Amino acid sequence: MKRLVILLATVFYCTGVFAQTDSTAQVKKSDTIRIGNIIIVKKGDKKSSGNDSGVVVAKAPHKKSRISTNWGIVDLGFANYDDKSNYAAANADGYLVARPGYPDLNKDNFKLRTGKSVNVNIWFFMQRLNLVKENVSLKYGLGLELNNYRYKSEISYKENGVIPYTNDMHSDKPFIFRDSITFDKNKLAADFFTIPVMLNFSTNDWGKYNGFNIAIGVSGGYFYSMRNKQISESRGKEKNRGDYDLERFKFSYIGEIGIGPVKFYASYSPHSLYEHSLDMRPYNFGIRLSHE
Repeated sequence: MKRLVILLATVFYCTGVFAQTDSTAQVKKSDTIRIGNIIIVKKGDKKSSGNDSGVVVAKAPHKKSRISTNWGIVDLGFANYDDKSNYAAANADGYLVARPGYPDLNKDNFKLRTGKSVNVNIWFFMQRLNLVKENVSLKYGLGLELNNYRYKSEISYKENGVIPYTNDMHSDKPFIFRDSITFDKNKLAADFFTIPVMLNFSTNDWGKYNGFNIAIGVSGGYFYSMRNKQISESRGKEKNRGDYDLERFKFSYIGEIGIGPVKFYASYSPHSLYEHSLDMRPYNFGIRLSHE
Protein backbone atom coordinates (compact mmCIF):
# COMPACT_ATOMS: atom_id res chain seq x y z
CA MET A 1 0.00 0.00 0.00
CA LYS A 2 2.81 2.39 0.98
CA ARG A 3 4.55 1.63 -2.33
CA LEU A 4 1.33 2.38 -4.27
CA VAL A 5 0.99 5.78 -2.57
CA ILE A 6 4.62 6.63 -3.40
CA LEU A 7 4.09 5.56 -7.07
CA LEU A 8 0.94 7.68 -7.46
CA ALA A 9 2.64 10.67 -5.86
CA THR A 10 5.52 10.35 -8.33
CA VAL A 11 3.13 10.18 -11.33
CA PHE A 12 1.20 13.30 -10.20
CA TYR A 13 4.46 15.22 -9.65
CA CYS A 14 5.79 14.37 -13.12
CA THR A 15 2.47 15.26 -14.74
CA GLY A 16 2.57 18.67 -13.06
CA VAL A 17 6.11 19.35 -14.25
CA PHE A 18 5.29 18.40 -17.85
CA ALA A 19 2.13 20.54 -17.78
CA GLN A 20 4.09 23.52 -16.48
CA THR A 21 6.78 23.03 -19.13
CA ASP A 22 4.15 22.82 -21.88
CA SER A 23 2.38 25.94 -20.58
CA THR A 24 5.66 27.86 -20.61
CA ALA A 25 6.33 26.71 -24.14
CA GLN A 26 2.87 27.92 -25.20
CA VAL A 27 3.47 31.34 -23.65
CA LYS A 28 6.84 31.68 -25.35
CA LYS A 29 5.39 30.53 -28.63
CA SER A 30 2.65 33.12 -28.41
CA ASP A 31 5.11 35.94 -27.48
CA THR A 32 5.54 36.73 -31.22
CA ILE A 33 2.58 37.12 -33.58
CA ARG A 34 2.83 37.90 -37.31
CA ILE A 35 -0.09 39.45 -39.21
CA GLY A 36 0.79 39.98 -42.87
CA ASN A 37 3.98 42.06 -42.85
CA ILE A 38 3.37 43.29 -39.24
CA ILE A 39 5.21 41.59 -36.33
CA ILE A 40 3.84 41.99 -32.75
CA VAL A 41 6.31 41.10 -29.96
CA LYS A 42 5.26 40.83 -26.28
CA LYS A 43 7.99 41.88 -23.79
CA GLY A 44 8.74 39.94 -20.56
CA ASP A 45 6.77 40.80 -17.37
CA LYS A 46 8.14 42.35 -14.15
CA LYS A 47 8.00 39.12 -12.09
CA SER A 48 10.19 37.07 -14.40
CA SER A 49 12.77 39.54 -15.66
CA GLY A 50 12.31 42.88 -13.94
CA ASN A 51 11.79 44.57 -17.36
CA ASP A 52 8.73 46.65 -18.17
CA SER A 53 6.01 44.58 -19.74
CA GLY A 54 4.38 45.74 -22.97
CA VAL A 55 3.90 45.14 -26.68
CA VAL A 56 6.25 46.14 -29.52
CA VAL A 57 4.80 46.42 -33.04
CA ALA A 58 7.33 46.25 -35.87
CA LYS A 59 7.09 46.05 -39.64
CA ALA A 60 8.58 42.96 -41.22
CA PRO A 61 11.49 43.60 -43.61
CA HIS A 62 10.12 44.42 -47.08
CA LYS A 63 11.70 42.79 -50.10
CA LYS A 64 12.51 45.42 -52.73
CA SER A 65 10.61 45.01 -56.00
CA ARG A 66 12.57 44.26 -59.15
CA ILE A 67 10.34 46.68 -61.10
CA SER A 68 10.34 50.47 -60.76
CA THR A 69 7.73 52.56 -62.64
CA ASN A 70 8.20 56.21 -63.57
CA TRP A 71 5.11 58.10 -64.79
CA GLY A 72 4.78 61.23 -66.92
CA ILE A 73 8.25 61.79 -68.37
CA VAL A 74 8.76 64.71 -70.79
CA ASP A 75 11.57 65.29 -73.30
CA LEU A 76 12.34 68.78 -74.62
CA GLY A 77 14.81 69.00 -77.49
CA PHE A 78 15.57 69.67 -81.13
CA ALA A 79 14.60 67.81 -84.30
CA ASN A 80 16.63 67.58 -87.49
CA TYR A 81 17.61 65.11 -90.19
CA ASP A 82 20.61 63.96 -92.19
CA ASP A 83 19.70 64.69 -95.82
CA LYS A 84 21.01 62.05 -98.23
CA SER A 85 18.39 62.59 -100.97
CA ASN A 86 18.93 62.21 -104.70
CA TYR A 87 17.17 65.39 -105.81
CA ALA A 88 17.59 64.75 -109.53
CA ALA A 89 15.59 61.53 -109.18
CA ALA A 90 12.99 63.16 -106.89
CA ASN A 91 12.38 65.93 -109.45
CA ALA A 92 12.26 63.44 -112.30
CA ASP A 93 9.61 61.23 -110.73
CA GLY A 94 7.27 64.16 -110.04
CA TYR A 95 7.42 64.15 -106.25
CA LEU A 96 9.09 67.57 -106.38
CA VAL A 97 7.36 70.15 -108.60
CA ALA A 98 9.35 73.02 -110.10
CA ARG A 99 8.03 76.55 -110.47
CA PRO A 100 8.47 78.14 -113.92
CA GLY A 101 11.45 80.48 -114.01
CA TYR A 102 13.00 78.95 -110.87
CA PRO A 103 15.50 76.09 -110.46
CA ASP A 104 14.38 72.66 -109.38
CA LEU A 105 13.93 72.04 -105.68
CA ASN A 106 17.17 70.95 -104.06
CA LYS A 107 18.82 70.36 -100.69
CA ASP A 108 18.83 74.08 -99.82
CA ASN A 109 15.02 74.19 -99.98
CA PHE A 110 14.75 71.60 -97.20
CA LYS A 111 17.12 73.27 -94.74
CA LEU A 112 15.61 73.87 -91.31
CA ARG A 113 15.52 76.68 -88.81
CA THR A 114 17.43 74.65 -86.25
CA GLY A 115 16.47 76.73 -83.22
CA LYS A 116 12.76 76.41 -84.06
CA SER A 117 12.69 72.77 -85.19
CA VAL A 118 11.73 71.05 -81.96
CA ASN A 119 11.13 67.58 -80.60
CA VAL A 120 8.80 66.94 -77.66
CA ASN A 121 8.30 63.43 -76.30
CA ILE A 122 5.62 62.57 -73.76
CA TRP A 123 6.21 59.18 -72.15
CA PHE A 124 3.10 57.85 -70.41
CA PHE A 125 5.36 55.59 -68.35
CA MET A 126 8.81 54.02 -68.24
CA GLN A 127 9.63 50.90 -66.25
CA ARG A 128 12.96 49.46 -65.13
CA LEU A 129 13.29 45.73 -64.58
CA ASN A 130 16.24 44.92 -62.34
CA LEU A 131 18.61 42.36 -63.89
CA VAL A 132 21.77 42.65 -61.76
CA LYS A 133 21.04 44.32 -58.40
CA GLU A 134 20.22 47.99 -59.05
CA ASN A 135 23.13 48.48 -61.44
CA VAL A 136 21.95 46.75 -64.62
CA SER A 137 18.31 46.92 -65.68
CA LEU A 138 16.01 46.68 -68.69
CA LYS A 139 14.19 49.95 -69.36
CA TYR A 140 11.06 50.19 -71.53
CA GLY A 141 7.98 52.37 -71.93
CA LEU A 142 5.27 53.86 -74.16
CA GLY A 143 4.70 57.41 -75.34
CA LEU A 144 4.21 60.02 -78.05
CA GLU A 145 7.06 61.37 -80.16
CA LEU A 146 6.24 64.81 -81.60
CA ASN A 147 8.54 66.35 -84.24
CA ASN A 148 8.25 69.81 -85.80
CA TYR A 149 10.48 70.55 -88.81
CA ARG A 150 10.52 74.32 -89.44
CA TYR A 151 11.55 75.22 -92.99
CA LYS A 152 13.49 78.29 -94.14
CA SER A 153 12.13 78.17 -97.69
CA GLU A 154 8.64 78.45 -99.20
CA ILE A 155 7.82 74.80 -99.93
CA SER A 156 4.34 73.33 -99.60
CA TYR A 157 3.01 69.77 -99.29
CA LYS A 158 -0.08 68.41 -100.99
CA GLU A 159 -1.56 64.95 -100.60
CA ASN A 160 -3.06 65.10 -104.12
CA GLY A 161 -5.03 67.45 -106.35
CA VAL A 162 -4.16 70.25 -108.76
CA ILE A 163 -0.47 70.56 -109.57
CA PRO A 164 0.57 74.24 -109.58
CA TYR A 165 1.93 75.76 -112.80
CA THR A 166 0.65 72.84 -114.94
CA ASN A 167 -2.65 74.12 -116.38
CA ASP A 168 -4.91 72.42 -113.82
CA MET A 169 -3.36 68.98 -114.15
CA HIS A 170 -4.29 66.65 -111.25
CA SER A 171 -2.16 64.18 -109.37
CA ASP A 172 -3.43 61.24 -107.32
CA LYS A 173 -0.10 61.05 -105.47
CA PRO A 174 1.52 63.32 -102.86
CA PHE A 175 3.93 66.00 -104.05
CA ILE A 176 5.96 68.99 -102.79
CA PHE A 177 6.18 72.27 -104.72
CA ARG A 178 7.85 75.67 -104.48
CA ASP A 179 5.08 78.03 -103.40
CA SER A 180 4.50 81.54 -104.76
CA ILE A 181 4.13 83.37 -101.42
CA THR A 182 6.26 84.07 -98.36
CA PHE A 183 5.35 82.31 -95.11
CA ASP A 184 5.76 83.69 -91.63
CA LYS A 185 5.71 80.10 -90.41
CA ASN A 186 6.11 76.92 -92.43
CA LYS A 187 6.55 73.56 -90.72
CA LEU A 188 6.00 69.86 -91.18
CA ALA A 189 4.74 68.07 -88.05
CA ALA A 190 5.32 64.31 -87.78
CA ASP A 191 3.95 62.45 -84.73
CA PHE A 192 4.47 58.83 -83.69
CA PHE A 193 3.37 56.34 -81.06
CA THR A 194 6.72 55.01 -79.82
CA ILE A 195 7.97 52.12 -77.68
CA PRO A 196 11.58 52.45 -76.41
CA VAL A 197 13.61 49.50 -75.06
CA MET A 198 17.01 50.13 -73.46
CA LEU A 199 19.65 48.39 -71.37
CA ASN A 200 20.43 50.68 -68.44
CA PHE A 201 23.69 50.82 -66.46
CA SER A 202 23.69 52.77 -63.19
CA THR A 203 26.08 53.49 -60.32
CA ASN A 204 23.30 54.52 -57.91
CA ASP A 205 20.27 52.94 -56.24
CA TRP A 206 16.85 53.61 -57.71
CA GLY A 207 15.20 56.81 -56.57
CA LYS A 208 18.41 58.56 -55.45
CA TYR A 209 19.51 61.79 -57.12
CA ASN A 210 23.18 60.97 -57.31
CA GLY A 211 25.58 58.92 -59.35
CA PHE A 212 25.75 58.29 -63.06
CA ASN A 213 23.67 56.23 -65.47
CA ILE A 214 23.78 55.44 -69.17
CA ALA A 215 21.20 53.59 -71.27
CA ILE A 216 21.35 52.42 -74.89
CA GLY A 217 18.78 50.65 -77.02
CA VAL A 218 16.26 50.96 -79.84
CA SER A 219 12.74 52.28 -80.35
CA GLY A 220 9.92 51.47 -82.71
CA GLY A 221 7.37 54.10 -83.73
CA TYR A 222 4.14 54.13 -85.73
CA PHE A 223 3.16 57.36 -87.48
CA TYR A 224 -0.36 58.56 -86.58
CA SER A 225 -0.43 62.22 -87.62
CA MET A 226 1.23 64.32 -90.32
CA ARG A 227 0.47 67.93 -91.25
CA ASN A 228 1.95 70.91 -93.06
CA LYS A 229 1.11 73.99 -90.97
CA GLN A 230 1.63 77.42 -92.54
CA ILE A 231 0.98 81.04 -91.56
CA SER A 232 1.12 83.85 -94.12
CA GLU A 233 -0.32 87.32 -94.56
CA SER A 234 -2.20 86.44 -97.76
CA ARG A 235 -3.68 83.07 -96.69
CA GLY A 236 -3.76 83.33 -92.93
CA LYS A 237 -3.43 80.08 -90.97
CA GLU A 238 -3.56 76.82 -92.93
CA LYS A 239 -3.17 73.27 -91.71
CA ASN A 240 -3.03 70.64 -94.46
CA ARG A 241 -3.13 67.01 -93.35
CA GLY A 242 -1.90 64.00 -95.27
CA ASP A 243 0.56 61.13 -95.39
CA TYR A 244 2.82 62.94 -97.90
CA ASP A 245 4.56 59.65 -98.73
CA LEU A 246 6.17 59.51 -95.30
CA GLU A 247 7.20 56.16 -93.85
CA ARG A 248 4.61 54.76 -91.43
CA PHE A 249 7.11 52.92 -89.23
CA LYS A 250 10.12 54.49 -87.59
CA PHE A 251 13.08 52.55 -86.21
CA SER A 252 15.70 54.43 -84.18
CA TYR A 253 18.78 53.91 -82.09
CA ILE A 254 18.30 55.68 -78.78
CA GLY A 255 20.36 56.62 -75.73
CA GLU A 256 20.17 58.37 -72.36
CA ILE A 257 22.85 59.79 -70.05
CA GLY A 258 22.11 60.88 -66.49
CA ILE A 259 24.40 62.81 -64.15
CA GLY A 260 22.63 63.19 -60.83
CA PRO A 261 19.11 64.54 -61.47
CA VAL A 262 20.04 65.86 -64.95
CA LYS A 263 19.30 63.57 -67.91
CA PHE A 264 19.96 63.93 -71.63
CA TYR A 265 18.52 61.86 -74.49
CA ALA A 266 19.26 61.32 -78.17
CA SER A 267 17.88 59.25 -81.05
CA TYR A 268 18.91 58.54 -84.64
CA SER A 269 17.06 56.65 -87.35
CA PRO A 270 19.14 54.91 -90.02
CA HIS A 271 16.08 54.90 -92.32
CA SER A 272 14.48 57.74 -94.24
CA LEU A 273 11.53 59.72 -92.94
CA TYR A 274 10.05 59.34 -96.45
CA GLU A 275 8.98 56.10 -98.03
CA HIS A 276 10.18 56.68 -101.59
CA SER A 277 11.65 59.79 -103.24
CA LEU A 278 13.56 61.59 -100.46
CA ASP A 279 16.17 60.14 -98.11
CA MET A 280 16.13 62.12 -94.86
CA ARG A 281 17.24 60.33 -91.70
CA PRO A 282 15.83 62.01 -88.58
CA TYR A 283 17.64 62.56 -85.29
CA ASN A 284 16.65 64.22 -82.00
CA PHE A 285 18.47 65.33 -78.86
CA GLY A 286 17.65 67.28 -75.73
CA ILE A 287 16.98 67.17 -71.99
CA ARG A 288 14.76 64.65 -70.19
CA LEU A 289 12.50 65.79 -67.34
CA SER A 290 12.06 62.75 -65.10
CA HIS A 291 11.03 62.06 -61.46
CA GLU A 292 13.59 59.28 -61.22
